[in-house]
Amino acid sequence: MNRLQRIAFIGNHLPRRCGIATFTHDLHRAVADARPGLDTCVVAMNDRGADYDYSWPVRVQIRDDVVDDYVQTAKFLNRSGFDLVSLQHEYGIFGGPAGGYIVELLSRLEMPVVTTLHTVLPSPAPAQRAVMKQIIERSSKLIVMSERGREFLHTSHGVSPRDIDVIAHGIPDFPFLETIGTKKKLGFSGRTVILTFGLLSPSKGIETVIDAMPEIIGSCPNALYVVLGATHPNLLRDQGEAYRESLTERVKALGIEHHVTFLDQFVDQSTLLEFISMCDVYVTPYLNEAQMTSGTLAYSYGLGKAVVSTPYWHAKELLADGRGILVPFGDSSAIGTEISALLVNDVRRHAMRKRAYAASRSMIWSQVAKSYLATFERVLQPTITSPTDPNDHHGSATDRAVLPEVRTNHLLSMCDSTGLLQHAVHGIPDRSHGYCVDDNARALLVASTLAAFGETRLPETVTTRFAAFIQHAWNPDTRRFRNFMSYDRRWLEDQGSEDSHGRTLWALAVCGSTDGDQARRAWATSLFRTALPSVASFTSPRAWAFALLALDAYCPSNDQDVAAKRMRSDLADRLMTILGTKKPSGWSWFENVLAYDNARLPQALIQTGATMGSARYTAAGLRSLRWLMSQQSAPSGHFRPVGSDSFGKHNAAPEKFDQQPVEAAATISACLAAARVDREVNWGRAAMGAFDWFLGKNDLDVPLVDTATGSCRDGLHRDRPNENRGAESVVSYLLGLAEMRGYVQAGVITDRAGSPSSLALSA
Repeated sequence: MNRLQRIAFIGNHLPRRCGIATFTHDLHRAVADARPGLDTCVVAMNDRGADYDYSWPVRVQIRDDVVDDYVQTAKFLNRSGFDLVSLQHEYGIFGGPAGGYIVELLSRLEMPVVTTLHTVLPSPAPAQRAVMKQIIERSSKLIVMSERGREFLHTSHGVSPRDIDVIAHGIPDFPFLETIGTKKKLGFSGRTVILTFGLLSPSKGIETVIDAMPEIIGSCPNALYVVLGATHPNLLRDQGEAYRESLTERVKALGIEHHVTFLDQFVDQSTLLEFISMCDVYVTPYLNEAQMTSGTLAYSYGLGKAVVSTPYWHAKELLADGRGILVPFGDSSAIGTEISALLVNDVRRHAMRKRAYAASRSMIWSQVAKSYLATFERVLQPTITSPTDPNDHHGSATDRAVLPEVRTNHLLSMCDSTGLLQHAVHGIPDRSHGYCVDDNARALLVASTLAAFGETRLPETVTTRFAAFIQHAWNPDTRRFRNFMSYDRRWLEDQGSEDSHGRTLWALAVCGSTDGDQARRAWATSLFRTALPSVASFTSPRAWAFALLALDAYCPSNDQDVAAKRMRSDLADRLMTILGTKKPSGWSWFENVLAYDNARLPQALIQTGATMGSARYTAAGLRSLRWLMSQQSAPSGHFRPVGSDSFGKHNAAPEKFDQQPVEAAATISACLAAARVDREVNWGRAAMGAFDWFLGKNDLDVPLVDTATGSCRDGLHRDRPNENRGAESVVSYLLGLAEMRGYVQAGVITDRAGSPSSLALSA
């Protein structure tokens, strides 16, 4: 089993005064907090002649202009047995031409490197391009903080989008507050405050706001522009305080000394958050667009501030759709007009604040740390390959260079103000059959999975509808979830099946552990805890399996919940008991029949065994999955899911038809779970085979999905596909696709011998 146990972070670190130092400090702390017991350290970069009083976790220092320091650090990291290195890259913090000394370190490392690029240049100089090429080649994964960064890496550096993860700049989890209290504390009572924070340098465009202040004062006579931050160390070393002095002279010339104040200090994070909290408008007037990320912008946005900014790259993405205001570069008149308009319109300003705060919840450091850990874990996953048999005319999804993009058009078209409709006639939603909690729970699981794997998120309003449907489905009288609802919103039963209850618990647990919205996470966790005890009386093995998958998501973050841990052991033991019950020779399965969602049963044991450290559960899960895969393989070798004609037939080989998307999705999940713990079998190839079923590698050589819309046919009949495209089918496809994209980010990867591995799935 390949588990992440030791991580080293390389970058600047506090008390060095720069944004990268703050970022490295915050990222390390968030990752360490997210995974108690993880062994971590920081390798700190020192600039020329500087000496910093570091404390834990800095264990090694590199003088940026001393090549041997880079070499010795590589030896230290190798000798110490770190599993992975997280490198923070920014132009200017490493020594050598274009920062090339860092390659001396990277080229000697014996573990994977994940590089976070804080700047990506669309037109790098030749030396910069050469160094970046070497960094890319030595990195297992690249992380950028914006879609524009991904675009530049692809177009300017030729990096496959699969090798790039987009993870937002982290922000503190700070409450949404009004300004009165902090204004009083900081001495700004009675003033309307405009704030800019950061290391002072000419590129920040402070002059633009100063020149705009007379217009702002005309609309808001008590306006005060606060410029918080020390002069950039490099500028201070080369020019002293000449730039700051020029700004103060500009203020005097305009006669606005009472309306502009400079606070020459580098503040700690808690003080900075107080300053941001007390301002009415935050402004970033940078003078050019080449700013891939801005920590100060992210912080202000995350605290729910009304932001006015020039349209540099990060601001254009973050402030879109009414979450802030963009003004042209160097345009004092535009800045004055927009800030004035915000200050005199409380309704508009507060609406903008709320939009920004709500949209930023996925950026809090605890969520960003989960995304980083997910990337780290994927880098350390066992190799996943696809078949490359030259005689295989079907091909494979990964042989075709890339998996399909995630498209949610059809899923969204199946939703209305109540939730996700069950069925469709061809691609048209069929209202006559109404809704069910099964499909809305699967849809909430899709929303959480897309977010967890860094895909484009579903609209917040849609995700909230799925959650609201589940909440409404809860029947406190029966302590169970209702399942079926008519189109006129009448529940058709007091309680649904045990399986639908278990599946809903699974969606709640995943939502509670991964959702970007803090309030929705709290809701999901609370309802999960309320509904979990009912499972104790269940008799359905699939309900047990769904509940185990739910507990696998819930327990790591709720280690003190003794009842949940007891329930997990009890349910796993129940599956072990029925798997061990004597059955006819050659029937290594939990039941005497094969039905639906079959692969979820072995998946539940595999994941439970992995997280609990129980080799017994894991081995049983792998054994049953190997047997199931032997039943789901056509003579030609392609994936053939258990057909619904098999349901109810005891101890009989599965029927071919009708084949359902839900089986393919379950098989993908189970095989990828197996890939994490078993290197002896090429489970990655098995997962790809199941996914290729959607794309046409099936008994009829017919694609079941429309990759342009994300719709999926409801199944495969003996002679044709089912042309209806209902809810269960589309969510099954999207779940399978999201998982495959998460695990096949590097394209076709072969085994360590350099050739595709065979998949031995005999029982």
